[in-house]
Amino acid sequence: MENIENFIIIGISTETTNENGKSAEDLGKLWEQFYAENISNQIPNKISDEIYSIYTDYETDYRGKYTSIIGLKVNSLDKIPNGLIGRKFKGGKYRKFVAKGQMPNAIMKTWQEIWKNDEELNRKYTYDFEVYGQKSCHTNGKNAEVEVFIATE
Repeated sequence: MENIENFIIIGISTETTNENGKSAEDLGKLWEQFYAENISNQIPNKISDEIYSIYTDYETDYRGKYTSIIGLKVNSLDKIPNGLIGRKFKGGKYRKFVAKGQMPNAIMKTWQEIWKNDEELNRKYTYDFEVYGQKSCHTNGKNAEVEVFIATE
């Protein structure tokens, strides 16, 4: 169990659902936009270059609609560039998973495992997130790693 402190994100977002493969399509487009528009260079007051992919505003559980935000941690929401959003997230208890292998397949496999064990994990559905740091780089190939954090009771 990990205790996560409050944090602030600036980035881009979309609403999606896991039904009928919609999230794979929507999140793929959001990642494309993030890189094509060089969003990380537009974000002011960055604390680090780690990319956060956050899942929040859950309608119900992993089967309902939710919002996905891709962005970076910042120390202030004073300046949010046009076209971007800023959000504050309260800290709490999280269960950490590490997706290892070729991305995005390793991430998908990790989420399928989480969904399969949804009830045992005692998920809160406040927000969950992935952290893309140095080890997540696509150049790491089958050795890539992404941390996945799930909010728990």
